[in-house]
Amino acid sequence: MNQASRFAIGHLASHRSARLFLALAGFFITDALLAEFVGVKIFSLERTLGIDDVHWSLLGASGTLSFTAGVIYWPLVFVLTDIINEYFGLRGVRLVSWLAVAFISWAFLCAYIAISLAPAPFWVDSNAALGVPDIQKAFALIFGQGMWTIVGSIVAFLVGQLIDVTVFQKIRALTGERWMWLRATGSTAVSQLFDSFIVLYIAFVLGPQHWPVSQFLAVGTVNYLYKMLAAVLTIPLLYLVHAGVRRYLGAEETERLRREAAAGDGGPVTV
Repeated sequence: MNQASRFAIGHLASHRSARLFLALAGFFITDALLAEFVGVKIFSLERTLGIDDVHWSLLGASGTLSFTAGVIYWPLVFVLTDIINEYFGLRGVRLVSWLAVAFISWAFLCAYIAISLAPAPFWVDSNAALGVPDIQKAFALIFGQGMWTIVGSIVAFLVGQLIDVTVFQKIRALTGERWMWLRATGSTAVSQLFDSFIVLYIAFVLGPQHWPVSQFLAVGTVNYLYKMLAAVLTIPLLYLVHAGVRRYLGAEETERLRREAAAGDGGPVTV
């Protein structure tokens, strides 16, 4: 292969790497934003699955399997975190994590501005006729999460991401390229242990509800176990995405990115 051909192939590969990073970052930030905004809804896992309520009791607290709707999307964020970590390393994950925090903060600010706008009378009346007596209040309840919840969620997300990327690379250094599932699940296990309890502590212990410690620990444990189950169930998706990346980039470019990420030189590619 002549020099011109090698240059052309390398140039094409670098563009593909850049597009891959942009696509992964886009999905990552979108999923994080969705998880934050739909998290205002609490759903019953048992009734969603069409089964009887599962009543749990732990540390003097009790409840059923009720979660925020955001837990549907966070497992996808875990998978995307591991994929970005695999190919773009510490710098890649840190960049998209900080971007996600910035965009989530901006989105909540925009939501509060929209809530503060005076509703048009015909909008209120037309929705009242559809069975929503106070659409302005409903809009505010859906998009205007409490400040303690927002702060807790953002802090927990950022701390969890920074821990995840560090643990991922530590496991990778010990195992090499083997056992991809171990570094992905292991990093999630550690990071979500912090994430699950930080968000509840800020939002519901420090916040106006002042949960007792037993309730805080019990609910945090149940949430953590759910996240770990989701992490295990998404292992096949992790391998499927890796296979798609390898097919898109080609074996040579895929291995180059993985080597650089493992060596600490990975990061977002430039176009």
